[in-house]
Amino acid sequence: MYRERASRLAGAVVWTNTPSAAGPGRVLPDGCMDLLWHDGRLLVAGPDTRAYVTPGDAGAWVGLRFRPGTAPAFLGVPAHELLDRRVELSDLWPASAVRRLCARVDRAADPAAELEAIALERDVSPDPLLSRLVEALDAGRPVAAVADELGLGARQVHRRSVVSFGYGPKTLARVLRMQRALSLARAGVPLAETAVRAGYADQPHLSREVRELAGVPLTGLLR
Repeated sequence: MYRERASRLAGAVVWTNTPSAAGPGRVLPDGCMDLLWHDGRLLVAGPDTRAYVTPGDAGAWVGLRFRPGTAPAFLGVPAHELLDRRVELSDLWPASAVRRLCARVDRAADPAAELEAIALERDVSPDPLLSRLVEALDAGRPVAAVADELGLGARQVHRRSVVSFGYGPKTLARVLRMQRALSLARAGVPLAETAVRAGYADQPHLSREVRELAGVPLTGLLR
């Protein structure tokens, strides 16, 4: 069973997942990075450019999904170094410090709350400019227009995006658009209308983009 709630960390989400049966799962690109706890281990899920198929390990998973662009400040690592990767936190931080953190989460009555507390102990306040960038792209505004509004050149926006999100603003815009479309479609909006409202040229364009990013047809995701 999957559950989530808003975190006390600005814009983040705390989630737990206890699969009813072992088996692979599919995690879709969402512009975010996650701090994960599973079976006494702390891991980091980097930003995805395509769906990540999980191995389906049994047992409970706990995660903190950071607001887009904020995880690098917590980790001290540029997002592009973790692109399409899942790594042990001990690969990024001193092993002794990670062992202490693992022990904290292991013995906590509520591992999700303890994972959240760990994140709150570090300053991961979002960069206002990056927050504006995400909001504008999520609203479907063109990258060039957003760069002008922010008073930055296209190259500056691209460099900052790669460090903060793992990829450039155009890829981020594609990912956010797919998430908008999925939200609409799952709410029962007809696919042709979903395509228009989410910012696609038409329904075939929506289908191609979802298949490319998710690795499966849109109808498969909706099932």
